Amino acid sequence: MTRRGLADLRTALAGLDPLPGELVRVREEVPARYGVTARYARFAGTPAPPPTGPGPAVLFERVTPGEGGGTARSVLIGLYGSRRRAAGLLGLTPGEMAPRLLDAVASPVPPTRVPDGRAQPRAVLAPDLTALPVPVVTDEDAGPYLTLGAVLATDPDTGVRNLSVHRMCVQGPDRLTIWMVPGRDLEAAHRAARRRGENLPVAIHLGLGPALMLASCCPTSLVPAGVDELAVAGALGGAPVGLTRCRTVDAECVAHAEYVIEGELLADLAPENPDGPCATPEFLGYRGRAHPALPTVRVTGITARDGAILQTVSGPGLEQSVLLGFGMEAAVLGRLRALGAPVEGVHCHTAGGGQLMVVVQWRPKRSAADDLLVREAGVTVLEEFRMAKLVVSVDEDVDPESDADLWWAMATRLQADQDLTVLTDREGFPLDPTQSTAYSPALSADGRTAKAHFDCTVPYTHRTRFHRPRFTQPSRASGG
Repeated sequence: MTRRGLADLRTALAGLDPLPGELVRVREEVPARYGVTARYARFAGTPAPPPTGPGPAVLFERVTPGEGGGTARSVLIGLYGSRRRAAGLLGLTPGEMAPRLLDAVASPVPPTRVPDGRAQPRAVLAPDLTALPVPVVTDEDAGPYLTLGAVLATDPDTGVRNLSVHRMCVQGPDRLTIWMVPGRDLEAAHRAARRRGENLPVAIHLGLGPALMLASCCPTSLVPAGVDELAVAGALGGAPVGLTRCRTVDAECVAHAEYVIEGELLADLAPENPDGPCATPEFLGYRGRAHPALPTVRVTGITARDGAILQTVSGPGLEQSVLLGFGMEAAVLGRLRALGAPVEGVHCHTAGGGQLMVVVQWRPKRSAADDLLVREAGVTVLEEFRMAKLVVSVDEDVDPESDADLWWAMATRLQADQDLTVLTDREGFPLDPTQSTAYSPALSADGRTAKAHFDCTVPYTHRTRFHRPRFTQPSRASGG
């Protein structure tokens, strides 16, 4: 896979088509309710329940809404289902993603307005979400969910754009509930609009190019308030993002998006699931809990490219973890570099949803003082990054992308009584079911957790005892 600048989704898929095993096309008709995710489950990967494992991106070319009626449309799932493929869409390796994201945040490329005469032709659809093939995962779900809808809005107080992905449940033909994780920039923009007595115009994108999707999933610790994610995407993709105006609301939208759902984020609240306690499976691999009252979006219009592709992710699985992990890696790498730590790289493991388990790879130690530096840095990550629950520090000869290598380092380079540091009762993340007082009475409140640093690096004074063998290649003279 080679980098194609700020490619749209179709350009990214065209790059995968000739590569064996990277893109599977399913041409038979499949229902959006249960059909898409059930067929993809064997490829989703952990945290999806076994048997499963990483696999190709899958393009379902004929997906019908509801139980199987209405116009069949295309649905894509699994594009970011492996770290190698996700990074490769930008011409990078997984280890190159974090430095590249740091560079993009430091040198953003502002978006541009696409002249009307040069804008991508778009069909105007009826503002009816039930006509779209939005997947339903299980019979306990609150309904169809937009799991990869990138919401673009402008804060009315600051004028700064925000592009971010949120969980949105279809509640009717023109209604969505939206769960904005507290503290996110979209929530701040929504509150600013409410203080003015106004609704917040939004454009929800389904099917964007890789640079935009990866930028939209970056945490605020990497892309702080005041920095435009579209400009980060422009730097990441090597070209400005093209914008056009929405038809029915005073908002901008990305010109190359497959679908754009135009609407207003209201002050009205509604239950996510009026009929039960469940939402949809979450990225940590457990059943999601429905919120009793969430803000709503009123849909005012929908536009689509010809033959539009609705992009989605499976709740639990590698894909969400990959998307979340790259931004977290860059944020942690940037923080440790700011401390002067000789860090080779950071890997946020997909088993922790790309957030809870952080692997830090260190360059060769220069003195015994680096033993303490490793431990202090591990604690810093746990203290400053709320989502980080486990940090594993390894040497440069350990491959962070290899589970076998990580377990080998854990088994042969760690003594629990001296290499394990535990921090008790810290701020955490309540979607992890252990982070509750019902599970651990040592916690002062739900959403708090114990955290741990596993120092699997070799102590400086013992470095000569831990050399891994390098196999000698036979010379031509020896007949090899």
